[in-house]
Amino acid sequence: MNEWLGYFGLTFLMVTVALAFWRMRQGPSLPDRVVALDLLTTVGIAVTAVYAMIMNEPLIMDVATVLALISFLGTIAFAYYVDLRE
Repeated sequence: MNEWLGYFGLTFLMVTVALAFWRMRQGPSLPDRVVALDLLTTVGIAVTAVYAMIMNEPLIMDVATVLALISFLGTIAFAYYVDLRE
C-alpha cells in the first residue's frame, strides 16, 4: 500500500472522528450518543488497520480484532439495557 494513500485515508478518518465527537456532544438522546461512540470505536479499528498496513506490521491487526470484539459486546450490552427500559 502506498504510504501517501494511507496518510490520505488517515486524514479522512480524523475528520470522521471530529464529526463523531460533535454528534456525541450534541446528541439529543442517549441512543444518539451511543451510536456516535460506536462509530468512534469503528473508526478506531479502521485507524489501527490503516496504521498496520502503512507500517507493514500484520501483528497490529490483532489489536483491531480485539477492539472490534469489545465494541460488539458493548453494543449488545447497550441494546440489552434499552430493551430492559421498555
